[in-house]
Amino acid sequence: MSSAQKPFVIGLAGGTGSGKTTIAQRIAAGLPAAQVALLEHDSYYRDLSHLTEDERALVNFDHPDALETALLVEHLSSLRAGHGVEIPRYDFGQHVRRPETQPLMPCPLVLVEGILVLSDERLRAQFDLKIFVDTDADLRLLRRLGRDIEQRGRSFDSVREQYFATVRPMHLAYVEPSKRWADVIVPEGGDNRAAIELIVGKVQSIVASR
Repeated sequence: MSSAQKPFVIGLAGGTGSGKTTIAQRIAAGLPAAQVALLEHDSYYRDLSHLTEDERALVNFDHPDALETALLVEHLSSLRAGHGVEIPRYDFGQHVRRPETQPLMPCPLVLVEGILVLSDERLRAQFDLKIFVDTDADLRLLRRLGRDIEQRGRSFDSVREQYFATVRPMHLAYVEPSKRWADVIVPEGGDNRAAIELIVGKVQSIVASR
């Protein structure tokens, strides 16, 4: 990508388990791999190595304060300016940042995915297109259970307790209201083939013209 080109940046929000990652992957699959970068807001969880294990368990990971969003904004600004960045890597089992980072160079399309990416004004200012994935709560809960148990080593009881203590309240307080800022709302997440095909086609056209 030449220094004169700026990446087209898409913000992809929605509740936990709504299908954001599926849609991001399908958008990315419509372009050559070298032209697409996927940034996950989850990578920017704050390092909690200074807290005890019991203290970490009390942190509300679904609240905006749990994320270092200012660093993500800084990284997006750098990518827009043609500079590479070092993306944090997070250990979800220990709730700490790993010592190694993931280098990322500028490319034509940058997808930023996370439940809270449309709730923060600083992030919204970085997006050329804002998408909200709107999926029923029962489906989202089932997907959250599967992800946290299978991929993050959580127990069923801990996921259930967290859902009612923080996930659902934070969704109602921050995630759902952020839908008002979306340019496009996709019902039923990754199952909405027609909407995904329309988005992929539009993104392909935009990237080709830049």
